[in-house]
Amino acid sequence: MTQPATPRDFYGTRLSRPLMLGTAQYPSPAILEAAFRASGAEIATVSLRREAGQGQAFWDLIKALGVRVLPNTAGCFSAREAITTARMARELFETDWIKLEVIGDADTLQPDPFGLIEAAETLCAEGFKVFPYTTEDGIIAARLVEAGCRVLMPWGAPIGSGMGLNNRYGLRALREAFPDIAMVVDAGLGRPSHAAEAMELGFDAVLLNTAVAQAGDPAAMARAFALAAEAGRDAFAADMMAPRDMARPSTPVIGKAWLD
Repeated sequence: MTQPATPRDFYGTRLSRPLMLGTAQYPSPAILEAAFRASGAEIATVSLRREAGQGQAFWDLIKALGVRVLPNTAGCFSAREAITTARMARELFETDWIKLEVIGDADTLQPDPFGLIEAAETLCAEGFKVFPYTTEDGIIAARLVEAGCRVLMPWGAPIGSGMGLNNRYGLRALREAFPDIAMVVDAGLGRPSHAAEAMELGFDAVLLNTAVAQAGDPAAMARAFALAAEAGRDAFAADMMAPRDMARPSTPVIGKAWLD
Protein backbone atom coordinates (compact mmCIF):
# COMPACT_ATOMS: atom_id res chain seq x y z
CA MET A 1 0.00 0.00 0.00
CA THR A 2 1.47 3.36 -0.99
CA GLN A 3 2.17 5.63 1.97
CA PRO A 4 2.37 9.44 2.11
CA ALA A 5 5.87 10.77 1.48
CA THR A 6 6.14 12.01 5.09
CA PRO A 7 3.86 9.83 7.23
CA ARG A 8 2.99 11.33 10.61
CA ASP A 9 2.61 9.32 13.76
CA PHE A 10 0.49 9.73 16.85
CA TYR A 11 2.90 10.36 19.71
CA GLY A 12 5.23 7.68 18.37
CA THR A 13 2.49 5.28 17.21
CA ARG A 14 1.94 4.81 13.49
CA LEU A 15 -1.30 3.33 12.20
CA SER A 16 -1.44 0.79 9.39
CA ARG A 17 -5.06 1.80 8.74
CA PRO A 18 -6.19 5.43 8.90
CA LEU A 19 -9.38 4.72 10.84
CA MET A 20 -10.35 5.09 14.51
CA LEU A 21 -13.68 3.91 15.89
CA GLY A 22 -15.79 4.82 18.88
CA THR A 23 -17.40 2.19 21.11
CA ALA A 24 -20.79 3.78 21.89
CA GLN A 25 -24.32 3.10 20.61
CA TYR A 26 -23.76 -0.40 19.23
CA PRO A 27 -26.78 -2.70 19.55
CA SER A 28 -24.72 -5.37 21.32
CA PRO A 29 -21.13 -6.24 22.30
CA ALA A 30 -21.08 -8.90 19.58
CA ILE A 31 -21.94 -6.33 16.92
CA LEU A 32 -19.30 -3.95 18.29
CA GLU A 33 -16.71 -6.72 18.04
CA ALA A 34 -17.74 -7.59 14.49
CA ALA A 35 -17.52 -3.96 13.41
CA PHE A 36 -14.04 -3.52 14.84
CA ARG A 37 -12.76 -6.70 13.26
CA ALA A 38 -14.24 -5.75 9.89
CA SER A 39 -12.69 -2.28 10.03
CA GLY A 40 -9.20 -3.26 11.12
CA ALA A 41 -9.20 -0.15 13.34
CA GLU A 42 -6.30 -0.10 15.79
CA ILE A 43 -7.60 2.63 18.12
CA ALA A 44 -10.86 2.60 20.05
CA THR A 45 -12.18 5.69 21.80
CA VAL A 46 -13.99 5.07 25.07
CA SER A 47 -15.80 7.46 27.39
CA LEU A 48 -15.03 7.15 31.06
CA ARG A 49 -18.51 8.37 31.94
CA ARG A 50 -20.39 6.05 29.60
CA GLU A 51 -18.30 2.90 29.49
CA ALA A 52 -17.06 2.59 33.06
CA GLY A 53 -20.41 1.19 34.14
CA GLN A 54 -20.40 -1.68 31.62
CA GLY A 55 -18.25 -3.91 33.77
CA GLN A 56 -15.44 -6.36 33.20
CA ALA A 57 -17.04 -7.98 30.16
CA PHE A 58 -16.65 -4.77 28.16
CA TRP A 59 -12.98 -4.40 29.04
CA ASP A 60 -12.34 -8.05 28.26
CA LEU A 61 -13.85 -7.45 24.82
CA ILE A 62 -11.67 -4.40 24.17
CA LYS A 63 -8.55 -6.30 25.25
CA ALA A 64 -9.48 -9.24 23.02
CA LEU A 65 -9.69 -6.91 20.04
CA GLY A 66 -6.04 -5.94 20.54
CA VAL A 67 -6.74 -2.26 19.96
CA ARG A 68 -5.22 0.72 21.72
CA VAL A 69 -7.62 2.57 23.99
CA LEU A 70 -8.01 6.32 23.58
CA PRO A 71 -10.10 7.52 26.56
CA ASN A 72 -12.09 10.69 26.03
CA THR A 73 -13.60 13.39 28.19
CA ALA A 74 -16.99 13.33 26.44
CA GLY A 75 -19.70 15.24 28.24
CA CYS A 76 -17.39 17.71 29.94
CA PHE A 77 -18.44 21.36 29.76
CA SER A 78 -15.53 23.01 31.58
CA ALA A 79 -11.76 22.77 31.66
CA ARG A 80 -11.84 21.72 35.30
CA GLU A 81 -14.28 18.90 34.60
CA ALA A 82 -12.24 17.68 31.62
CA ILE A 83 -8.97 17.77 33.54
CA THR A 84 -10.45 15.76 36.41
CA THR A 85 -11.94 13.22 34.00
CA ALA A 86 -8.61 12.87 32.18
CA ARG A 87 -6.78 12.18 35.42
CA MET A 88 -9.30 9.52 36.33
CA ALA A 89 -9.04 7.97 32.87
CA ARG A 90 -5.25 7.78 33.08
CA GLU A 91 -5.50 5.86 36.34
CA LEU A 92 -8.27 3.55 35.14
CA PHE A 93 -6.97 2.78 31.64
CA GLU A 94 -3.26 3.05 32.47
CA THR A 95 -2.52 5.30 29.50
CA ASP A 96 -1.42 8.90 29.15
CA TRP A 97 -3.36 9.23 25.89
CA ILE A 98 -6.51 11.35 26.19
CA LYS A 99 -8.99 12.63 23.65
CA LEU A 100 -9.76 16.02 25.12
CA GLU A 101 -13.32 17.28 24.71
CA VAL A 102 -14.56 20.48 26.33
CA ILE A 103 -18.02 21.18 24.96
CA GLY A 104 -19.24 24.76 24.70
CA ASP A 105 -22.76 24.31 23.34
CA ALA A 106 -25.18 21.54 24.25
CA ASP A 107 -27.04 21.69 20.92
CA THR A 108 -24.19 21.74 18.42
CA LEU A 109 -21.61 20.07 20.71
CA GLN A 110 -19.12 22.61 19.40
CA PRO A 111 -15.88 22.72 21.39
CA ASP A 112 -15.32 25.56 23.84
CA PRO A 113 -12.00 27.00 22.58
CA PHE A 114 -11.14 28.78 25.82
CA GLY A 115 -11.77 25.78 28.05
CA LEU A 116 -10.10 23.47 25.52
CA ILE A 117 -6.87 25.47 25.48
CA GLU A 118 -6.85 25.82 29.27
CA ALA A 119 -7.30 22.09 29.76
CA ALA A 120 -4.73 21.23 27.08
CA GLU A 121 -2.11 23.43 28.73
CA THR A 122 -2.65 21.74 32.10
CA LEU A 123 -2.75 18.18 30.78
CA CYS A 124 0.26 18.56 28.49
CA ALA A 125 2.23 19.94 31.44
CA GLU A 126 1.24 16.83 33.40
CA GLY A 127 2.61 14.52 30.72
CA PHE A 128 -0.61 13.62 28.92
CA LYS A 129 -0.53 12.91 25.19
CA VAL A 130 -3.47 15.11 24.25
CA PHE A 131 -5.74 14.55 21.24
CA PRO A 132 -7.89 17.72 21.30
CA TYR A 133 -11.31 17.73 19.67
CA THR A 134 -11.42 21.16 18.07
CA THR A 135 -12.76 23.12 15.12
CA GLU A 136 -10.93 24.01 11.90
CA ASP A 137 -9.94 27.41 13.37
CA GLY A 138 -6.23 28.00 12.75
CA ILE A 139 -5.71 30.34 15.72
CA ILE A 140 -7.09 27.78 18.16
CA ALA A 141 -4.93 25.14 16.51
CA ALA A 142 -1.82 27.27 16.98
CA ARG A 143 -2.57 27.71 20.68
CA LEU A 144 -3.08 23.98 21.12
CA VAL A 145 0.21 23.22 19.41
CA GLU A 146 1.93 25.82 21.61
CA ALA A 147 0.43 24.05 24.63
CA GLY A 148 2.17 20.83 23.58
CA CYS A 149 -0.41 18.97 21.48
CA ARG A 150 1.17 16.96 18.67
CA VAL A 151 -2.17 15.81 17.31
CA LEU A 152 -5.22 17.87 16.32
CA MET A 153 -8.72 16.50 15.80
CA PRO A 154 -10.84 19.07 13.93
CA TRP A 155 -14.50 18.30 13.39
CA GLY A 156 -15.96 17.71 9.97
CA ALA A 157 -19.44 18.65 11.20
CA PRO A 158 -21.35 18.50 14.50
CA ILE A 159 -21.09 15.17 16.34
CA GLY A 160 -23.58 12.61 15.08
CA SER A 161 -24.91 14.84 12.28
CA GLY A 162 -23.56 12.81 9.35
CA MET A 163 -23.19 15.99 7.27
CA GLY A 164 -19.61 15.33 6.21
CA LEU A 165 -17.08 18.13 5.69
CA ASN A 166 -18.94 21.38 6.33
CA ASN A 167 -15.90 23.60 5.73
CA ARG A 168 -13.65 21.94 3.22
CA TYR A 169 -11.66 25.11 2.66
CA GLY A 170 -11.02 25.56 6.39
CA LEU A 171 -9.91 21.94 6.82
CA ARG A 172 -7.57 22.15 3.83
CA ALA A 173 -6.08 25.41 5.13
CA LEU A 174 -5.59 23.89 8.57
CA ARG A 175 -3.88 20.84 7.13
CA GLU A 176 -1.51 23.00 5.10
CA ALA A 177 -0.74 25.35 8.01
CA PHE A 178 0.59 22.58 10.27
CA PRO A 179 2.39 20.10 8.02
CA ASP A 180 4.20 18.33 10.86
CA ILE A 181 1.19 17.81 13.12
CA ALA A 182 -0.84 14.61 12.87
CA MET A 183 -4.50 15.40 12.21
CA VAL A 184 -7.69 13.38 12.44
CA VAL A 185 -11.05 14.52 11.09
CA ASP A 186 -13.35 13.76 13.99
CA ALA A 187 -17.15 13.97 14.08
CA GLY A 188 -19.88 14.47 11.51
CA LEU A 189 -18.84 11.85 8.96
CA GLY A 190 -21.90 9.95 7.77
CA ARG A 191 -20.80 8.21 4.57
CA PRO A 192 -17.64 6.40 3.46
CA SER A 193 -17.23 9.06 0.75
CA HIS A 194 -16.83 11.64 3.53
CA ALA A 195 -13.90 9.65 4.92
CA ALA A 196 -12.29 9.42 1.50
CA GLU A 197 -12.69 13.17 1.00
CA ALA A 198 -11.03 13.91 4.34
CA MET A 199 -8.09 11.67 3.55
CA GLU A 200 -7.73 13.22 0.08
CA LEU A 201 -7.09 16.52 1.85
CA GLY A 202 -4.01 15.00 3.49
CA PHE A 203 -5.36 14.09 6.91
CA ASP A 204 -3.80 11.17 8.74
CA ALA A 205 -6.95 9.40 9.90
CA VAL A 206 -10.66 9.77 10.49
CA LEU A 207 -12.61 9.00 13.65
CA LEU A 208 -16.26 8.05 13.64
CA ASN A 209 -18.84 6.26 15.73
CA THR A 210 -22.51 6.92 14.95
CA ALA A 211 -22.29 6.22 11.20
CA VAL A 212 -21.05 2.69 11.94
CA ALA A 213 -22.78 1.87 15.22
CA GLN A 214 -26.23 2.92 13.98
CA ALA A 215 -25.96 1.44 10.47
CA GLY A 216 -28.25 -1.40 9.43
CA ASP A 217 -25.14 -3.60 9.20
CA PRO A 218 -22.40 -2.07 11.36
CA ALA A 219 -19.73 -4.57 10.30
CA ALA A 220 -20.33 -3.94 6.60
CA MET A 221 -20.35 -0.19 7.15
CA ALA A 222 -17.14 -0.35 9.18
CA ARG A 223 -15.42 -2.18 6.33
CA ALA A 224 -16.75 0.35 3.82
CA PHE A 225 -15.34 3.24 5.86
CA ALA A 226 -12.00 1.46 6.21
CA LEU A 227 -11.70 0.92 2.46
CA ALA A 228 -12.76 4.50 1.73
CA ALA A 229 -10.24 5.95 4.17
CA GLU A 230 -7.45 3.87 2.66
CA ALA A 231 -8.49 4.87 -0.85
CA GLY A 232 -8.41 8.54 0.10
CA ARG A 233 -5.01 8.16 1.73
CA ASP A 234 -3.57 6.43 -1.31
CA ALA A 235 -5.08 9.01 -3.66
CA PHE A 236 -3.44 11.83 -1.72
CA ALA A 237 -0.10 10.02 -1.74
CA ALA A 238 -0.37 9.44 -5.48
CA ASP A 239 -0.63 13.21 -6.15
CA MET A 240 -4.12 13.73 -7.56
CA MET A 241 -4.71 15.89 -10.60
CA ALA A 242 -5.92 19.41 -9.92
CA PRO A 243 -9.32 20.49 -11.28
CA ARG A 244 -9.30 22.65 -14.43
CA ASP A 245 -11.75 25.18 -15.79
CA MET A 246 -11.34 24.04 -19.40
CA ALA A 247 -11.54 20.66 -21.06
CA ARG A 248 -8.34 19.00 -22.17
CA PRO A 249 -8.51 16.06 -24.61
CA SER A 250 -7.03 12.79 -23.46
CA THR A 251 -6.32 11.87 -27.07
CA PRO A 252 -3.77 14.17 -28.76
CA VAL A 253 -4.86 16.04 -31.88
CA ILE A 254 -1.37 16.07 -33.44
CA GLY A 255 -1.43 13.97 -36.61
CA LYS A 256 -5.18 14.03 -36.82
CA ALA A 257 -6.51 13.84 -40.39
CA TRP A 258 -8.42 16.92 -41.50
CA LEU A 259 -10.95 16.55 -44.29
CA ASP A 260 -11.92 19.45 -46.57
